[in-house]
Order: sequence, then structure tokens, then C-alpha cells
Amino acid sequence: MRNLFLNSAALMSAIACSAVHADITGAGSTFAYPIFAKWADSYKKENGVGLNYQAIGSGGGIKQITEKTVDFGASDMPLTKEDLEAKGLTQFPAIMGGVVPVVNLSGIGPGQMRMTGPVLADIYLGKIKQWNDPAIAALNPTLKLPEQNIVVVRRADGSGTTFIFTNYLSKVSEEWKSKVGSSTAVSWPEGVAGKANAGVASYVQRIDGAIGYVEYAYAKTAKMAYTQMQNKAGAYVLPDDKTFQAAAAYADWAHAPAFYEVLTNEPGATSWPITGATFVLLQKKAEKGANTQQVMKFFDWSFRKGGAQAAQLDYVPMPENVVKLIETSWKTEVHDLAGAPVWK
Repeated sequence: MRNLFLNSAALMSAIACSAVHADITGAGSTFAYPIFAKWADSYKKENGVGLNYQAIGSGGGIKQITEKTVDFGASDMPLTKEDLEAKGLTQFPAIMGGVVPVVNLSGIGPGQMRMTGPVLADIYLGKIKQWNDPAIAALNPTLKLPEQNIVVVRRADGSGTTFIFTNYLSKVSEEWKSKVGSSTAVSWPEGVAGKANAGVASYVQRIDGAIGYVEYAYAKTAKMAYTQMQNKAGAYVLPDDKTFQAAAAYADWAHAPAFYEVLTNEPGATSWPITGATFVLLQKKAEKGANTQQVMKFFDWSFRKGGAQAAQLDYVPMPENVVKLIETSWKTEVHDLAGAPVWK
């Protein structure tokens, strides 16, 4: 009996440890994947809890958290307050960063080509078809542009990166706004389709004369040739943490209903015009309260200890005053099945 009791006690202890250290699951944004992966590695080493995150695109993340198949979803397109209420969800911003146009042209390196929003829109509309087009040449008088067809590369999946990119194009081109619009998935006029940021990056790297759009960490890590962009103030800027921060500084999170905030084409002489945020989506009625609490602990750790890692990848961490707003929203918005707040 004594051995049976000891074995039972050991089993219960193992189950308890397993419950405490149960991994959390998430799905969605590929825009945020590089920093989520970095945070997850450090968090597991420090706390013993792993993160199983599927970078399947924002559309997939919204679908999976709505269907309750993951502990959290991640989307670079914020949902409206009405959408959140209809789906029984709440959201909060987790990280900010930039989307960059990338090109594959012989002899042209990172940051050498200049681009404007209207010209970029016309390329993706199929109106500008060659790299030596006068509209591109006028922006780049010092570059030797080839008489070569432009190969447009875009996302194949529902993507928050696409939302950020098309939201920006809709703000700088009336024709784009009326013909294509802005969403996680649009009816593209043309282009080769790549899955996720990694897929778009891969196609651009392999196709001579290609242009695409990816989260900056992918372009930087792969040493891709990203462009300068003309911002709302008329200045040409390079993508980096400082220009992303300049755009992010205009976010008014305190007055944004349900944290709905889009950061494209913000004012400011040093603002990167294609800046965005990744939003984490949670079920308001947490059927697995312990898992949801672990998600909150993970992001609480990320906010407080993950800033340096975010900066290394040129993301912009959430400011401390915004973190306080986020954690207050956890207390008021997310409850277990008994109606008690999950975040304590």
C-alpha cells in the first residue's frame, strides 16, 4: 500500500508539473514570427513553458482563435470593436514594425533605390511594367535601371502584412483604393503568389527583376535589397527601428476603441510610411483559463523583458504606459467560465 501511495503521489506530482509547464499554442501573423520565435526561446529557458506558434498568416490566426483551436491568434489587421464582439474576442497590440518593398535587380543593393507610394501602387496595378519606366527613372537618376520586365510578387494567403501594405497603397493612390482596396486578402491585378513572408522573400530572391513586400526582419536577415520610401512629409527614409518608432509615436492607443489603430502613412519627417502592429486575439470567455493565463504571462514577460530582443530585430516594443492599458484590459475583458478575471 505504501508503494502504491508513493507511486500515486509521484504520478500526481508529475501531472501537476505537466499542467504548470503546459505549452501554449498560437497561430497567425508571419509579420511577428521572428520576434515571437525569439521571445519563445528565451521564455522557455527562463520559465519552462514553450510556445507552439504556427505562422500561417493573419487570416488563419483569426480563423483559428475564433474556432477555439489555439490559445491565441495574431493578426496585423486589427479587428473593429463590432467584429470582436461578434466573435467573442478581445485584442491587444503586442509589437510594432515595418513592411518594406524588396527588389531583385543586378547591381542594386539595400537602400539604393527610391520609391514613392503612387509609383509603387502603379507597379502593383500593372501600369508600370518595366524597371526603366520614366516614373521610376525620375526618382532614381543615379541608378542604371535595366530595360527589364517587372515581376510582381505578392502574398497567396490571408495576410496582415498584405493588410498593412494595401492599407498604405489605399492612402496614397485613389485608383488602388477604388479598384483593389485594403484587406488581408485582395483581388490582385497581377503577380506571382508566395505563401507567408518567407515565401514572398524566397520568390523575390529567385526571380530576376522581381519586387515584393515583406516584414523588415526577413529583408534584413536575408540581406535583400529593400527600397527607400518617400513618406507623408515628402522625405525619403530608410527602414529601421528609428523610422518605425517615429511612425509608432503617432499612435493614440489610449483613445483607440478596442486598441484599433493603423499606423500607415503617419506624419513626421522621419516616419516610415508602411508601419504596422501585430495584435494578439484572445477569447473573452476563456474555456481553458489556465492556458489563457499562460498566454498573458508570456506577453507580460515579453513586454517587460523582451524589448532588447525586439530592438535587435528592428521591431518597436510597446511603451510602458500602453502595457498598463493592455493589462488593465486583460482584467476587465477576459474571464474564465466561472466569471472570474483570468489575469490577476
